[in-house]
Amino acid sequence: MGLEFDYMREAMERQHISGDGYFTRHCHAFLEKELGVNKVLLTTSCTAALEMIGILLDLRPGDEIILPSFTFVTVANAFVLRGGRPVFVDIKPDTLNIDPDLIEARITKRTKAIVAVHYAGIACEMDRLLAIGHSFGIPVIEDNAHGLFGRFHGRALGSFGTFATQSFHETKNITCGEGGALIINDPKYADRAEILWEKGTDRRKFFAGLVDRYTWVDIGSSFLLSDLLAAFLFAQLGSRDRIQALRRRVWEYYFSELSALAASFSIGLPFVPDDCENPFHLFYILLPSEFARDELIDWLRAAKIGSAFHYLPLHLSRMGLSFGYKKGDYPVTESVSGRLLRLPFYNSLSQTDQDRVISAIEDFCASSPAIWRAKAGQ
Repeated sequence: MGLEFDYMREAMERQHISGDGYFTRHCHAFLEKELGVNKVLLTTSCTAALEMIGILLDLRPGDEIILPSFTFVTVANAFVLRGGRPVFVDIKPDTLNIDPDLIEARITKRTKAIVAVHYAGIACEMDRLLAIGHSFGIPVIEDNAHGLFGRFHGRALGSFGTFATQSFHETKNITCGEGGALIINDPKYADRAEILWEKGTDRRKFFAGLVDRYTWVDIGSSFLLSDLLAAFLFAQLGSRDRIQALRRRVWEYYFSELSALAASFSIGLPFVPDDCENPFHLFYILLPSEFARDELIDWLRAAKIGSAFHYLPLHLSRMGLSFGYKKGDYPVTESVSGRLLRLPFYNSLSQTDQDRVISAIEDFCASSPAIWRAKAGQ
């Protein structure tokens, strides 16, 4: 922790802890400059930012949004709330990001947007996605919940799409407990976004002296983040170099120490293409099978080491099935979801504790390799 409590105390002393206060404006300016984006609005969550996009796109029942099935539920839910239909696309087996080769076949006259989810903060192929979007006149949305300060071809993630979203949940590199941001890169949406953000009113114009009173002019909701949380967030943003250095140390130690073992036991490690800069959000391994992954989770638990799988395929959820999807529709997603294991990863994780994790994985692989390899092949 650095200046978080000092800034929160200052926010209280300023007697403005509701939304759009002193620290909110500082966070907006910081992110707009650092990411090179047109406009940022802090929101109560990344989910809220996605819901704002659904409104800005004027989604109607039956409209379609293209997105990966391997993602968090709110990426689909934000658009389903507006009557939209999720149209899933499988992921690439290396980066675990949406596969551009499969997108065009899923585009119809009802397609309203393509969502690029930068899994683990590793960039989707934004050049190809933007080319597809431009060719069909479809906006591209970046879900950059994992990727703050990640880059593609030297350019900040979040700066490519018509819209992008950020998460500042407590599980993210930069956090305020609960929070998010909507990034607007196309200026034509900026004025309406502010109205939606302010509960459907032109309140911001009133405070800017552009109107003599504010009133209800559009739909909207209370999307603003408390300035008390913005104060905490601004301190985190100011410590971004220190935070990112700590996470880089943890990520790179895992990668270097597990590389030989991974090669010997057919375990996949994260893949970072040369044109991507890693923001070091999480570290995962891919076991040869779901059986091996689940056995390793149990093994680590017995050693008092926490580990976790990640996204379950949205197309196989109760809601996904209600849209007509079925097992086998997206084989890479189904395979990856069953084999992926996230390792302990947080800023203060010591090398000693990492060595415990690595040793436990080594012991698991050496304990009865014939058995778990045989099971992996089933």
